Amino acid sequence: MKNFRVGVDIGGTFTDIVFLNAEGQLFTKKVPSSVDDYARAIVEGMSEVFGEAGLKPEDIDELRHGTTVASNAILELKGAKVGLITSAGFRDILEIRTLRMPVLYDLTWEKPPALVERYLRQVVDERISSNGVVERAPKRSDIEKVVDCLLEQNVEAIAVCLINSYANPEHEQLIAEVVSQKAPDLPLCISSDVLPEMKEYERTSTTVINAYVLPVVATYLSALRKGLDKGGISVPIYLMQSNGGLTTSEAASRLPMHIIESGPAGGVIGSQSIANASGIENVITFDMGGTTAKTSMITRGEVTRALDMQVGGGIMHGSRLMTGAGYALKVPAIDLAEVGAGGGSILSIDAGGSLKAGPESAGASPGPVCYDAGGKQPTITDANVILGYINPDHLVGGAVKLNKEKASQVFKEKIADPLGLSLDAAAYGAHLISASNMIRAIKAVSTERGRDPRSYSLFAFGGNGPLFAAGMAQSIGISRVVIPPSPGLFSSFGLLYADVEHHYSRTFRTLLSDADPAVLNRAWDGLAKEALEELKNEGFAGSQADIERSASLHYKGQIYELSVPAPQGKLDNDKLLELAERFGQEHEIVYGHRAGPEEPVELVNIAVIGRGIPETSRVPRRLKTEKLDSLKSVSRLAYFGEGHGWLDTSIITRSSLEKSVPGPAIVEEYDATCLIPPGASAKLDKFGNIVIDLQK
Repeated sequence: MKNFRVGVDIGGTFTDIVFLNAEGQLFTKKVPSSVDDYARAIVEGMSEVFGEAGLKPEDIDELRHGTTVASNAILELKGAKVGLITSAGFRDILEIRTLRMPVLYDLTWEKPPALVERYLRQVVDERISSNGVVERAPKRSDIEKVVDCLLEQNVEAIAVCLINSYANPEHEQLIAEVVSQKAPDLPLCISSDVLPEMKEYERTSTTVINAYVLPVVATYLSALRKGLDKGGISVPIYLMQSNGGLTTSEAASRLPMHIIESGPAGGVIGSQSIANASGIENVITFDMGGTTAKTSMITRGEVTRALDMQVGGGIMHGSRLMTGAGYALKVPAIDLAEVGAGGGSILSIDAGGSLKAGPESAGASPGPVCYDAGGKQPTITDANVILGYINPDHLVGGAVKLNKEKASQVFKEKIADPLGLSLDAAAYGAHLISASNMIRAIKAVSTERGRDPRSYSLFAFGGNGPLFAAGMAQSIGISRVVIPPSPGLFSSFGLLYADVEHHYSRTFRTLLSDADPAVLNRAWDGLAKEALEELKNEGFAGSQADIERSASLHYKGQIYELSVPAPQGKLDNDKLLELAERFGQEHEIVYGHRAGPEEPVELVNIAVIGRGIPETSRVPRRLKTEKLDSLKSVSRLAYFGEGHGWLDTSIITRSSLEKSVPGPAIVEEYDATCLIPPGASAKLDKFGNIVIDLQK
């Protein structure tokens, strides 16, 4: 048993570890996260698998890692002390932002504090026009004064973003030269390297974010490398990016902005790989953990990606139409919607006397009341235990015992009695309200994007996803739910299916009707050359290096653009017309209309994706798990609302689904619980996925 790839996903409570080889041999481990030193839990967890499975460090080929280190630094405002150098007149761009608000009519909302305090923002007197012409060159002596001022404040990193530097980086490069001379070891980020695109606030914010998390990420990856080496695990480390592709630890240390949403991406890519292998083109992914639920969409086998995202500023409210809550980060990212709904979501009664779920969470400590670790507020997990959905003796394979009696007592006192409801009705109501919150996230990536969710299959994973998926699908009108193997560890599982990817972009602004195909081809070829060179350095060349081209366009006069794939081969006038048509079709899907042929279409940015293709498929024909089913065929009562009441419900294992099983039934696994409601049926497919068919 050799040639294992290891996927590691770190959460606030548990670190999930998955071992997988090309033959489908699978080993999993769930260990408590070591918050003081995340690397320790990884090394210790892998060592436990070595002992249990009879493996050695030399049996490992590579480690793939999804981490929240960068996002946590932003959420907790614990990044580096950054100094910002910008053009005169633009000192307050981080404060002015885009004037967009996440919630209309909320006069109490306050924007998050700027990541660079005003006294650490310095300006230089310079100006470059939008077409790259130098209008006013900065004096080197002035630059030196500005840099000295920041160094006197003991900044830990410097970000540089000058007006229109995407069109001409000359002045930024001069500042970089001065900084390198005065402080050669100080982390430095210039916007023309980080994001050579137009839109001043987005470019400044992205450059600042990269500088803000760079020392944090670099320190973490260095510690991880040392910890693995000490444990004899001297394998390459790949990091999951927000866009769903992998990057090397060296690249992530240089451009950590690409791994901000590293954690959630793994599950989406894993879903895409399994769905494509299963012949399922259209998928909505649903990942529910202890604190949040995240959804994304795969259409015609392709992951839906956004051109930018918001980080920090709290949990998203499930709408993609309202943005501005956090910090703008203009990097390609899997289009995710997130709501504050998880197993640990606290239940309460609001001022209007209505039951409310989340977004506050009991977290890992003290956790839900049923954990019996000091929690005093009822949660969604408590409700599910009361309803009979969760086995108090089987959480994490029985490693965590739950106190149903205490959960029932607190739930009755704080929820059921104040609402004048029976305990089971109150618990079921809490379950439904939590589900409705998560349905908002599904609508955010589907109907708000012009897609009908009823034509999609629901891929559910995370520790709590399989518990809610079927009921949510019934409410929306989705007829098929798929639960992949090891659903509670699937974000780390999905890391093993990802390809190495590098994204490159630049502003190329012109009306399509005026574009010179030869000039545009040269620009795209330049980006492709960069991508191929980086892939070659990582061992991908020839047929193993793939290039995809895309373009961001809008109708002339619009502010925001849409990204569409570029036609294959060299561009000519006919292919420019095809590109315009692709944009028009996407505009109609997203916004419900398109302009007439007389409306000019403007090209804004061009981009390429350089992808490293493995020699063999990363999706095994069948998984071979070493975790044997120990559960005997039993049943217990579970509550399914007034229409059904308490029903005798079969408690089964995944292996019991070789033949179709009617609901109600509950599938108990080491890492998750799957609920099959009355009227539904479930069966394993050839890849070991649970497929739940629902009545329409």
